[in-house]
Amino acid sequence: MERLRIAVVVLVGLLYALPALALEPIRIGALFSVTGPASFLGEPERNTLEMLVKEANAKGGIKGRKLELVVYDTQGDATKAVQLATKLIKNDKVKVIVGPSTTGETMAVIPVAEKEKIPLISCAAGVKITEPVKRYVFKTPANDHVAAEKIFNYMLGRKQKNVALLTVTDGFGSSGREQLKDLARKMGITVVADETYGPKDTDMTAQLTKIRGSKADAIICWGTNPGPAIVTRNVKQLGIKTPLYQSHGVASKKYIELAGAENAEGVMLPAGKLAIFDKLKHNDPQFKLLKEYDQSYRKNYNVEASTFGGYAYDAFLMIAEAAKKGAATPDQLRDALEGIKKLVSVSGIFTMSPSNHNGLDLSAFEMVRITKGDWEIAR
Repeated sequence: MERLRIAVVVLVGLLYALPALALEPIRIGALFSVTGPASFLGEPERNTLEMLVKEANAKGGIKGRKLELVVYDTQGDATKAVQLATKLIKNDKVKVIVGPSTTGETMAVIPVAEKEKIPLISCAAGVKITEPVKRYVFKTPANDHVAAEKIFNYMLGRKQKNVALLTVTDGFGSSGREQLKDLARKMGITVVADETYGPKDTDMTAQLTKIRGSKADAIICWGTNPGPAIVTRNVKQLGIKTPLYQSHGVASKKYIELAGAENAEGVMLPAGKLAIFDKLKHNDPQFKLLKEYDQSYRKNYNVEASTFGGYAYDAFLMIAEAAKKGAATPDQLRDALEGIKKLVSVSGIFTMSPSNHNGLDLSAFEMVRITKGDWEIAR
């Protein structure tokens, strides 16, 4: 009888232990450009993801499952990103990877994620990341053709039909240039100048001098800092009065800081709603989340939340949504990510599908104008 009692006690103990054993943590890998020229992207992305994982674990995790985060700094280097992605998968045994921060790095890492069948949620905007669709690859920033269409719609509303392009020759800029030119043809906009600059160039007056001689109604600069900030200063120095538009790649206060508020006055660009959340109607479906994100980020890091950090927030919410549905293995997570519907997040409201691994449309952006060193909605 005593042996039976002991056996029952042991059996009950094992039964209670089974859920704990089954709910092993979800290990998340992250690749961000925390240092280097793209640190303005990677630092807020890392901060945001670390903050959210900490907050989730403090509440017991997601459906009782804790999260483990492994972050590596790629320094914006594609070769290093590939090496670190391999390390995350082979050594750290992560189930999903968030990042990288830039289009070039992401394109380099995609073959690794696809080969190893590990979901990758990129924080970069290049349309080629998810078009054509890759089975294990998703991304949170809206596609660059969506940003381009937002600019062109705004331009056409002001009868600006002749445009000069000035794009950087990296992955983000090359993709943007391709999308801008293709969309211009479809929307009846004429490209009257098509200039480029290198990622490390420190003066674009030569290209802008050529543009000044064109019959452009508007100039679109497509790149990430510091290039667009230099272009903005050069436009002011040359006395060019043609309206200047920037891409969503500079939708943070860092751009205004680098360009100088006086130089950036009147510059327009498509930005996620986080940049102007305090000017949104309170019944906007994103308002509450955006406000809470900004408050939490300020509390933790003593600076306002940025659109770029928001890309990591989106990725976290997607992983959390998948985990709530019981997904834990790479393939379960992949399937759940692809099935996301109407997920309200920082960059917009995401609806994924087998043919769409980005899930955002024009509603993800507001056209904003820089006024007195701050953003305002461009009417």
